[in-house]
Amino acid sequence: MALIVQKYGGTSVGDTERMKNVARRCLAAQQAGHDVVVVVSAMSGETNRLLKLVAQITDRPDEREQDVVVATGEQVSIGLVAMAIQAQGGKATSFLGHQVRIVTDSTFSKARIKSIDAQPIRQALSKGHIVVVAGFQGVDEEGSVTTLGRGGSDTTAVAVAAALSADACEIYTDVDGVYTTDPNMVPAARKLERIAYEEMLELASVGAKVLQIRSVEFAMKYKVPLWVKSSFTQDPGTLVCEEDKSMEDVLVRGVAYDRNEAKITICGVPDVPGVAAKIFGPLDEKHIVVDLIVQNQSREGRTDLTFTVGKSDFLKAQEVVREAVKDIPVSGIETDDNVAKVSIVGVGMRNHSGVAARMFTALSAEGINIQMISTSEIKVSCVVHSKYTELAVRALHTAFGLDQPLPPEGATTVSETAALKGEKV
Repeated sequence: MALIVQKYGGTSVGDTERMKNVARRCLAAQQAGHDVVVVVSAMSGETNRLLKLVAQITDRPDEREQDVVVATGEQVSIGLVAMAIQAQGGKATSFLGHQVRIVTDSTFSKARIKSIDAQPIRQALSKGHIVVVAGFQGVDEEGSVTTLGRGGSDTTAVAVAAALSADACEIYTDVDGVYTTDPNMVPAARKLERIAYEEMLELASVGAKVLQIRSVEFAMKYKVPLWVKSSFTQDPGTLVCEEDKSMEDVLVRGVAYDRNEAKITICGVPDVPGVAAKIFGPLDEKHIVVDLIVQNQSREGRTDLTFTVGKSDFLKAQEVVREAVKDIPVSGIETDDNVAKVSIVGVGMRNHSGVAARMFTALSAEGINIQMISTSEIKVSCVVHSKYTELAVRALHTAFGLDQPLPPEGATTVSETAALKGEKV
């Protein structure tokens, strides 16, 4: 018998019929002899509906109060899913974030989990219940409701799995696994049988929407076997797991893109110690995540400093930067929100040269100008004009042979990973 945490996204619980389907899957897993914990998101479109209500009240909402509003979507879902399980003859208990003490920091709208009290879940499981936990939400040390950001239910599920030392965490969504790139953009994209935690972490960080980056961080830290599956098929999905030697044989595992990028350039910055800290310190204080940073070569003691932020933080970032440079003699600030980031990821890059050169050649052949470049051990990212996003992704997917069928890999089943246990959060 295994302890399995299943997560169902908004599409999977989009209406009552789909909730009944989720209930059937949960009961099937329990009848197979497993203890089952289910984490669910708000119904598809519900979070957006709630955010629209907020926007009708104010264009600058207090983030604490906004979290109070948007967290209600999951409350509806867990109650309905629990009742669907009960209606099919099962036993179920639902829990909100504060009831299992999913404690987070106080960064409203994008809080990070600090601890989880797994005892209420264990008590319900001991009574033969399927436990239904609200994703996306928690509480801070003062008891205020917090939310974990878009895709936060993934993080809830993996964190709960880690806290329970679960045998596996299954993320059910509207796709049947992790692909070499977005199949809606590139029909030749192929589903991966396995992908390393580190590769998935990089793909999530550069725009892949399959899993939230924080959920992958938790899975990697606590070694939680993480499956990505479709809630509408019986496909075995993709296993996110620890890297092995065979994974290094594949040069590039996937191509990701992110249109949620905006660029800010501070022109004529004095090239002296401490200036960068005066600019990026205030951005950090406002919890604005800076992605790529490029500083040009100094000329006559001055340089241009360019960085990217998410579009949701674009206006706030501009305000912070203008305030930060009031006492710094710069020549101007330029902004551009018509940019996108395209990236290639693969652990095979560690042992192969010429990867970046092949990427740049492929983009050049399509007449795509590269505005910024960022690299890591297993990733290369380029910022380009947003109108070239699809062309760039297609070109890179072809250039690295991802259009071709992938070699079979020895995927491990849930039963084979049952002995793997994560540490407690």
